[in-house]
Amino acid sequence: MQSVLRTNRSWFILLASVIVAALIFFGLNEWRLEQIEQGFEGKAKVRDSGQVSQEVINSSALAPAFLSGPAAPGGFTPQLRLGFHVDNEWEPAIASDRFGHVYVLYPQYGGVPGCPTCYSPTMILQISSDHGQTWASPTVIYPAGSTSYQVDAQIAVDPVDGRTVYAAWLQNNKSDILVAKSTDFGATWSFVLADHTNAGTDKPILAVRGQDVYVSYNHSQTAYVTYSHDGGATFTEVKMNQNAKLGWSLGGGGTVTPNGNVYFSWDGYEGSGGAKGKVNLYVSKSTDGGLTWTTTLLDVSSSPPDCSAFNCGWAFLGAAIAMTSDSSGNLYALWNAGSTAKGPERIYFAKSTDGGATWSMKQDMSTAPAGTHHAFPAIAATGNGDVRIAWMDARAANGGMDRWNVYYRRSTNGGATWSSEVDVSTYVSGYGYIFTDGYRFPFGDYFEMDIDENGTAHLVWGEGDNYDSPGSIWYSQGK
Repeated sequence: MQSVLRTNRSWFILLASVIVAALIFFGLNEWRLEQIEQGFEGKAKVRDSGQVSQEVINSSALAPAFLSGPAAPGGFTPQLRLGFHVDNEWEPAIASDRFGHVYVLYPQYGGVPGCPTCYSPTMILQISSDHGQTWASPTVIYPAGSTSYQVDAQIAVDPVDGRTVYAAWLQNNKSDILVAKSTDFGATWSFVLADHTNAGTDKPILAVRGQDVYVSYNHSQTAYVTYSHDGGATFTEVKMNQNAKLGWSLGGGGTVTPNGNVYFSWDGYEGSGGAKGKVNLYVSKSTDGGLTWTTTLLDVSSSPPDCSAFNCGWAFLGAAIAMTSDSSGNLYALWNAGSTAKGPERIYFAKSTDGGATWSMKQDMSTAPAGTHHAFPAIAATGNGDVRIAWMDARAANGGMDRWNVYYRRSTNGGATWSSEVDVSTYVSGYGYIFTDGYRFPFGDYFEMDIDENGTAHLVWGEGDNYDSPGSIWYSQGK
């Protein structure tokens, strides 16, 4: 009997040891994934801590905005600050409808004026009803979730009716993807939990057309899509890629063409973390409503530049790819990539006129000198071949990283020829990170652009002292 008890006890001890070892292994592995994720996102501790300032809460929630002057010789209005005037406005998304409205969605860090229960960050919406001339004060878009960490804003208007607005973001420690919908120009919203992973996700990309709503996102090396074919009422999740060889994957852009095909652009980092390997720039396509996907490699970039001097994570300035389509179904992609490990990157453009089966040779779109850092592509298109592109580069820094500007170009023939570059960013006094020759550093992992029914391009971006804080978001429009 004692022998049996000793045997059972031995087995129990062995089993308990295995369980403890497994818990430690998976706990460390989850911790490691979290560290990798924070590194790729570059979230700095001050902004990512969830800390809320009482001074911010007590500040005025009234922050309307008005364009202050006519367009400059380059065709764009002087940059206008949007959001609450408390700093730490981050990663803005923008969309315009066919009825004069322009929508900007962004996460507010450090607290929300007038909202003592709002978490940091909280998703904020700001709307213009007159093509961007004047802006109402920012508001909390989802009060029911104001105590939950909300990041990675996305907003889009249905191109079929030109008025239904969709928004998407991550919340609940980035384990949930929430999709919002408005049919009354942003006055009221309905909300649907589009996906719950019970794990940290990243970089949602929203693409809509009619009743089809798609959101791509990643969890570690795997890219996923959650899709709806009933106007966002219900969603289904699928894997877009199953390439376990990637160290990480990050979304960049997406579009649904008039024939119903859906495309997402994304970058896949090689290696096991740290952004030390090459970056593959992909476009994935589905012709069956998101059920199955095929993937095309457009370009390969060397490892990202090191910007730790500005409190950046591993891949903040790494290769990224945005994409869009026009009303004829032509596809357009814009990305930054480099040929030297940790070296400066350029900005490139390519197009496809056969549904992504083939792509044109990449074209360097910048006239900046060699050795200039380029990052953060933004692209929009309308009509048949009307394409607008924008990016940030540091040519004013003469090889360094401490002076950036936003540049814009337009093509009316599908990228065959292009307008001259326009420096959209302008000097504004009163900010320690804005100078006459540029701003100190990009604020946010991306910026966006859209085109309204009059052919006006609307841009919104972030400027800051470094990756952490302070920083703010800015708006300009032009053709």
